Amino acid sequence: MASFDVIFIGGGPAGYIGAIRCAQLGLSVAVVEREALGGTCVIWGCIPAKALLESAFIANRVKHAAEFGVAVGDVKLDYGVAMKRSRNVSQQNSKGVEFLFKKHKITYIKGTATLAGKNSVAVKTNDGKDEKHDAKKAIVISTGSRVRGLPQVGLELNKTTIISSDEALILEKAPKSMAIVGAGAVGCEFADVFNAFGSDVTLIDVMPNVLPLEDTDASKEVERAFKKRGITVLTGAKISGVKADKSSVSMTVDAGGEKKQLKVDVVLVAAGRAPVVDNLGLKEAGVQLTDRGFIKINDRMETTAKGIYSIGDVAGPPMLAHKGEHEGIVLAELLAGKSQHGMDYGNIPNATYCHPEVASIGLTEQQCKERKLDYKVGKFPFSANGRARTAGETDGFVKIIRDSKYGEILGAHIVGAHATEMIHELVVARTNEFTVEEVDLAIHAHPTLSEAIAEAALDSYGKALNA
Repeated sequence: MASFDVIFIGGGPAGYIGAIRCAQLGLSVAVVEREALGGTCVIWGCIPAKALLESAFIANRVKHAAEFGVAVGDVKLDYGVAMKRSRNVSQQNSKGVEFLFKKHKITYIKGTATLAGKNSVAVKTNDGKDEKHDAKKAIVISTGSRVRGLPQVGLELNKTTIISSDEALILEKAPKSMAIVGAGAVGCEFADVFNAFGSDVTLIDVMPNVLPLEDTDASKEVERAFKKRGITVLTGAKISGVKADKSSVSMTVDAGGEKKQLKVDVVLVAAGRAPVVDNLGLKEAGVQLTDRGFIKINDRMETTAKGIYSIGDVAGPPMLAHKGEHEGIVLAELLAGKSQHGMDYGNIPNATYCHPEVASIGLTEQQCKERKLDYKVGKFPFSANGRARTAGETDGFVKIIRDSKYGEILGAHIVGAHATEMIHELVVARTNEFTVEEVDLAIHAHPTLSEAIAEAALDSYGKALNA
């Protein structure tokens, strides 16, 4: 038995960042992780998926190389090579976390943990040993989330013809045809990847728009771009009559008032994730769950059991790595008795890395209408931006929603190249309560994509200069 100040169960973005910050603040820390450090994000999510998206971007870019005066020969696409590169990138990141643990003297316990009475954790190590460890200050549950199928419509995962994003990340080749069920961030990103590598992709969602959490204008722009690239998009859809065998899946899709018979080699289910709460001993420890199955926490990330905290996906949406990371930092400072600002859940950016990229902060226009807010919209297209024209990346726009009276930034939405990088100017602005006038006061270098942000701010006052 060993004793620590804090024990984290789960070494994903929430757990490993929280552990590092605890160690920086002088606390003794252990992290129990059964797979590899970095969790879903590094091993089965953010990092390998973005590596594949980079391959997809290059594949699509090469198709237009001649327009830039670059002649290329026959282009051969190999998803297997791209996949192996993505796995290598993933492993590099995981090893990087291991290095940081050694640097900060964090104990890494490879195994599966269970709550074992007051301030204690029982661990079955990966090499078969039984251990028990104490946490003097806190036990933090950061076990994350897992993929799930859709058995209610007949799409039970079989890992061959009905797969999740986990299996998609280790396919040796792109299938000839693929249906992706779920047009959220994960579904749109994989639609981008497999379309780029030659698959005939059908993207299906029950909601009326792709990326249903985003502003409707952003969703429609992505759908337009996808259709232009040959991706079939079926929204407001219902699936029935699913039949799967060893080589294909057939189904009926009812969308737009028409029923379509669809037969594909592979169905990728990308319709959400479920929290990992099994076999943790939560009930016995007095840790309650919400109606949706997440661990119930308060604004200090405390569960209903004294001394037990929870952060990251398992503690509820938004299920984003950066949300979990920041929760880890805030909790570490709280446990160390340091002053901290708390979690600002209203200023967590969304980021989707398909092409064109989508990023947002704050309220959508629909939400502003529902709340009956008095607002103005400023919008600027990348087709009118000099840097976007030079790069041949003119899809998309910047949209800023401001309060009519004071100029407060209610929401901001970017669709286009590098949107996930550009959004942070508006994240900083909104977090620090800057107005759109103060955004405009900042001189934006020319020519840059970021000039579109300044122009959108001006447009909210009817003063755009280049459109």
